[in-house]
Amino acid sequence: MKVLVDTSIWSIALRHSIDVTGADKIREELKNIIDQSGIAIIGPIRQELLSGIKSKNQFNLLKKRLNSFTDTSLETDDFILAATFFNDCRSRGIQGSHIDFLLCAVASRRKFILFSSDKDFALYHKHLDFALYYYPV
Repeated sequence: MKVLVDTSIWSIALRHSIDVTGADKIREELKNIIDQSGIAIIGPIRQELLSGIKSKNQFNLLKKRLNSFTDTSLETDDFILAATFFNDCRSRGIQGSHIDFLLCAVASRRKFILFSSDKDFALYHKHLDFALYYYPV
């Protein structure tokens, strides 16, 4: 089964200087998923990870590391389902970003597991149909 890895997990795993509870466990889990060839990534996650890097050398190193993973192509139905999810949650008083709901939609449509440490996904998961591996930090 493929696992769509959220930016929150990648950020913890890639920054060895981050000292948060569970960081080593997250790194280990991500390594296991990679070893099993079960990683899914989409362009917006790649963009988030590469955005804001000050050093060109660090940018190029991360870009090279991420080149090991092929983007899952996004389709019109992903965006339509993301908008539906956004509207469903908003009608319940739950706010979220368009990217968050796109991740939920991609996970839902493709039967991927969404791996995140972002508490917002635990909230969305209560109301939307997608598989979630939530690891709070």
